[in-house]
Amino acid sequence: MSRFTRIAGNVIEAVLTPHAVDRYLELVDPMVTWTEIRGRVTAVSRRTDRSVTFTVTPTRQFTGFQAGQFIQVSVVLDGVRQTRCFSPAGSQHAGGDLEFTVTADADGTVSKHLRENLAVGDVLGLTPATGTFTLPGEPGDRPGRIRLISGGSGITPVLSILRTLVDENHTGTVDLLHFCRDAADNPYRAELDLLARRPGVSVTYVYTRSGGRHMGAEHLADFGDVGFACGPAALLETAKELYADAGVELRVEEFTPPAAAAPSEDATGTLRFSESGTEVDNDGRTILDQAESSGLFPESGCRMGICFSCTAVRKSGCTTNILTGEADSEPDQHIQLCISAPVGDVEIAL
Repeated sequence: MSRFTRIAGNVIEAVLTPHAVDRYLELVDPMVTWTEIRGRVTAVSRRTDRSVTFTVTPTRQFTGFQAGQFIQVSVVLDGVRQTRCFSPAGSQHAGGDLEFTVTADADGTVSKHLRENLAVGDVLGLTPATGTFTLPGEPGDRPGRIRLISGGSGITPVLSILRTLVDENHTGTVDLLHFCRDAADNPYRAELDLLARRPGVSVTYVYTRSGGRHMGAEHLADFGDVGFACGPAALLETAKELYADAGVELRVEEFTPPAAAAPSEDATGTLRFSESGTEVDNDGRTILDQAESSGLFPESGCRMGICFSCTAVRKSGCTTNILTGEADSEPDQHIQLCISAPVGDVEIAL
């Protein structure tokens, strides 16, 4: 984009404030955008009874990703834009369409919608890729022995890493250990079986509903030079302990939000959303949960403190980080609503 084009765009944006240019363009064609990234769904398949695999052609603003990163994907449901984080499953060198596989969660509004309703031609909102769950080094200079560990839908960023290494003609070894319910719950079984025939690549499945044990020391005869793990919290905690004891680097990607606290009789004070004029009795849950229960819909993404899309200014009061337990009461600070719970009276600029 030229300097003149950028300046012209800024002028147009200012003239149309408070409605961004893309709000007008999407009335004509949702794939015609000025700044925002969109993607049109070009293929959909449902390989298991819980998942949907789909490809998306992004608009020109998308500049690619590194294997293991995630993208915020948004869809409008009942007039409200809902956003969640999903990792592309393809090689970072593939270019063109993005591939995602989403497993429907029992309480997942977006994942269930995609599993049940997504169709070719649908348009989704996308963001630039981000995240640090990526390969060290550059192509041709990767670690020699790489261990990949995944559980359930954690296979997608791990498969992206494996596919990327294959495209780079990686000369070392890549060992994948994948945990899932059973063979029918493994959307990439056919491809993984083919990849396992390549020199230097091994794939091991553990089917937990067929007597397979959950993650344990017996699964890791070789830790590799570096490990990558993505999956449920219990799997990750065990992997962290094993790798720490072995003194080997482990890179971890969490894809499940922290457990939501139920309303508590011990919670006190009032939670006030100053910009909307909404005020509720604090029930101890995260500020994001309480805002949504009050009829507010702040922008949010991963809901686990990774994507930083749900930040707002805490005007006054004290909040605690539900992941670390740390409390903070400095006024006029940006906080993450999805992992912050109010302590007593709190005012949020929302």
